[in-house]
Amino acid sequence: MTQSLKGKRVAFLVTDGFEQAELTGPKEALEQAGAQTLIVSAKSGRVTGWNHTKPADHFPVERTFDTLRIEDCDALVLPGGVVNGDNIRLNEMAQELVRDAARENKPIAAICHGGWLLISADLVKGKTLTSWPSLRDDLQNAGARWVDQPVVVDGQLITSRKPDDIPAFSQALIASLGGKAAQVSAA
Repeated sequence: MTQSLKGKRVAFLVTDGFEQAELTGPKEALEQAGAQTLIVSAKSGRVTGWNHTKPADHFPVERTFDTLRIEDCDALVLPGGVVNGDNIRLNEMAQELVRDAARENKPIAAICHGGWLLISADLVKGKTLTSWPSLRDDLQNAGARWVDQPVVVDGQLITSRKPDDIPAFSQALIASLGGKAAQVSAA
């Protein structure tokens, strides 16, 4: 993979209980493309990833929601995980960060349960998105059009369903950050 994203900074917004593969997979792809990545959480120290329903590895938190400014990054990634998705959506600072990214027209990539934060930040009305199937009703009730596709790009929002979609998700985010038209767009 080329170093097409050299100088780009991408923040991963997570709390304990995020789906570990949904952080590590895109993070590795972005770093291989030359981007710098940053793990951002509600509190300093470390955050725990999960493999589905079981705690897994710990990751150092490099910034907190209250210290990250949207000017510090070029895109946001919202990994899923039920526990993470349910907790982060209630965090006002996390909501404000995604709203700031939306106002600045920066890519916001959400996978699996990461879409809950988009709903709570009031960013889904009129958008075509995908997610883990259990979020379908939540997204539709918030005004989104839900589709069952590996990755959907609607403007600055990039969404995917599950860990199996990480390659397509990462490719769409890299294309967006590189200023290229996404391969997969809203249906």
